[in-house]
Amino acid sequence: MKTGTSNTFIAIMAGGIGSRFWPSSREHRPKQFLDILGVGKSLIRLTFERFNKEYPTENILIVTNEQYRDLVKEHLPELEDWQILGEPSRNNTAPCVAYTAYKIQSINPDATFIIAPSDHIVLKEDIFLNSIAQAVDYANTNDALVTLGIEPSRPDTGYGYINYQKEDTHNIKKVKQFREKPDLETAKKFLASGDYVWNAGIFIWSVKRILEAFEKYAPEIYNIFENGKSNFGTPTEDDFINEKYPTTPKISIDYAVMEKAQNVYTLPVDFGWSDLGTWASLHAEYTKDEASNAVNSSHYLLDNIENCLIKTPNGKLIVAADLSNYIIVDEEDVLLIFPKHKEQLIKKINAQVADKYGNIFK
Repeated sequence: MKTGTSNTFIAIMAGGIGSRFWPSSREHRPKQFLDILGVGKSLIRLTFERFNKEYPTENILIVTNEQYRDLVKEHLPELEDWQILGEPSRNNTAPCVAYTAYKIQSINPDATFIIAPSDHIVLKEDIFLNSIAQAVDYANTNDALVTLGIEPSRPDTGYGYINYQKEDTHNIKKVKQFREKPDLETAKKFLASGDYVWNAGIFIWSVKRILEAFEKYAPEIYNIFENGKSNFGTPTEDDFINEKYPTTPKISIDYAVMEKAQNVYTLPVDFGWSDLGTWASLHAEYTKDEASNAVNSSHYLLDNIENCLIKTPNGKLIVAADLSNYIIVDEEDVLLIFPKHKEQLIKKINAQVADKYGNIFK
């Protein structure tokens, strides 16, 4: 066991479908289980290994949809069954956090835990782990719910923002408010002000503090789990979760708790982060040629192609000409050719395909 971490747990959220990465990400194998970066490891594997550098395997939990339990075991064979928390329904992140908090409370009521997505990129892992350690220390010694805030590099309209007290001289800043995804002009103002960070959805808090916050700000969730907390760590835990979890409100932790709580703090950081939310964000991370094309294919012939993302199966030849700012993804049963500037519609297209063809391409 790595020293000094027995009271700190990691909870990796891995229950999403990743529909904006269709057709590569499908309901039966979503993007967290894919080698999206072409490095020979899935995103969930990379996330696990990143945390496992500093935190022992037995302190790492995976919170996922029950249907992905076997996939988690496939990608993370080190884990025991009890370390995989299977959600029987998709009720957003607030019930997910509450479930995790009560599970960890049953193991160690004095614990602090980090909850983070499974499908993000972190390029500067040492800085990331140092930032996590700072946040853990702060959460251990203060009445605080802490989130890592990414220092923005551009006026991005695809992220939520966190406004913090700029005059605060500490590394960890008091949060004023959370702001929804802005339009471009508002995003430019956020960037110019110097007191906004991107909301990365990475949270650090003690079990005690987050449960106090649920009791105060989301009692409808708190009461369900509190009334059944004697089941955690016992043979009746799964039955309780299967019966009660689907009755919890479907709401994010941001709406349920973070936007209401008065003890929220953020640590502004820069560790080479991307949420890999869309194909365009993947294009930004890939190595590109002189025409800004990111090509993940072993055989290709391109003529007058610029600023495109091209992903095909190994061994398949792709020939293309006269295209600019396109996403081309070939998954054998689905070929996607889509303008990059319309990529936010891919999630909607995925739903339209399901309406027309059922689950064949889902």
